[in-house]
Amino acid sequence: MRISRRTLLLGAGAGALTVLLASCTPDDATPRPTASPEPTVTPTPVGEVPAAAAFFRTRWSTDPFARGARSVTPAGATSVDREALGSPLVNRVFFAGEATSAEHPGTITGAAQSGDRAARELAEAADGGERVAVVGAGVAGARAAGRLVEAGFDVTVIEARERVGGRLATHVDDEWAVPPQAGAWLLGSDDTEIASRMAVLGIGTVGVTDPAGFTRQGEAEAPSGEVVQSALDDAANAFADPTIAEALAAAGVEGSEALDAYLAGLAALTGIDPATASSWYAPTLPNGSFDALASDIAPFVEAPLGDLDVAFSTAVAGVAYDDSGVSLRLATGESLTFDRVVLTVPLGVLQADAIAFDPPLPFGHRGAVASLEMGAIEAVWLRYEQPFWTTDAGIWHVIGPVTEEATPTPTPTPEPGEDAPVDTTIRTWINLLPATGEPILVGLIGGSAARALAELDDDELLTRAAESLAPFTNPSPAAE
Repeated sequence: MRISRRTLLLGAGAGALTVLLASCTPDDATPRPTASPEPTVTPTPVGEVPAAAAFFRTRWSTDPFARGARSVTPAGATSVDREALGSPLVNRVFFAGEATSAEHPGTITGAAQSGDRAARELAEAADGGERVAVVGAGVAGARAAGRLVEAGFDVTVIEARERVGGRLATHVDDEWAVPPQAGAWLLGSDDTEIASRMAVLGIGTVGVTDPAGFTRQGEAEAPSGEVVQSALDDAANAFADPTIAEALAAAGVEGSEALDAYLAGLAALTGIDPATASSWYAPTLPNGSFDALASDIAPFVEAPLGDLDVAFSTAVAGVAYDDSGVSLRLATGESLTFDRVVLTVPLGVLQADAIAFDPPLPFGHRGAVASLEMGAIEAVWLRYEQPFWTTDAGIWHVIGPVTEEATPTPTPTPEPGEDAPVDTTIRTWINLLPATGEPILVGLIGGSAARALAELDDDELLTRAAESLAPFTNPSPAAE
């Protein structure tokens, strides 16, 4: 399944548009992947929270091949932007990926369906046997490549990472009975078909249910999303699309620690920032029940690829196209020519201008790239030798401050031109103990807080996680 760059160059028609592409290569065209950290750092215990025996973290916000976790829709953007982003360029360059899905953006389902759509569009425009490149071996790229092979095309898959899966990845390690998932791993009601496909491939899932709230005093009622849904319903009649925060203010919803905890959980599960997210195109509010992936997700991506070879560690830095073909400029300087190309890179990569297009993308595509937003979600997986918590709730929402201060300190008002302080308390936790028997906690954080957390080093992150878990060292009322 792996081919060398030399083999790729020999078999992919190098040279037809080399000079043209050389002029559109970015100055810094060699993104470097962030290596997965090894679980060797021991944080300073805070309160009664013990040090984790092993940990795994994500850094999608700073990953050069992602620039975020998933696309989201900010106020003012619409599904039309996603359709524009997915439209082909002179029937030579086709776009796929969850950001191009109008019906299921930001989801595994949306990514898979977009790959099918792009393959169908290409097949309708091309002659059988043409040479096609699929850039990206994530869910969308794998689905597109598999469909195109079935349709009789000569397909080459090019992947910047050293593995398939893109933003869907499992950290396989013998130290973890339940392997950490780096990407989307909580399947909801919209993922029924995807869950069925995974089950056929032997990919295990476990149910995660029973949300609960926690304060410094112990277990409390889980924060409700009723007022948020009501505000979104009211906003549907507004003249212009307000942000979720603006919709709540317009509905007269007063701020509270419970509301803050709910919004933090919404951001952690969807990647949105309530201060910028559209209320007209808001994500489906979580219902408190998920199927969590509990084994290696790789077969889900590898199955549609079949026996196709993949050129790994091969980043594309430029795309030159006209009505006769496409040339891809690699970050290493070589160029390859194809009849047609399916491009499945994440929205964040396009927003960072990591790929130069010649001619430039049309206004419709550029407008869509500028209008949409790359959402942030980061996760920290913690495995303990034994549980220090007593609750059986599967989903935890931390409400209010996690430590008691003798003299409450108000949040300082930022100076003009400065950003407001970001609360990096990890307020959403998945407790895998009830479902798997393993003492594993997964902290989730989203929005601007996720971006701030991604900048912390490992020791700072683990100390912050221990601080965020302080409420769970108190016996819950139900356990007494």
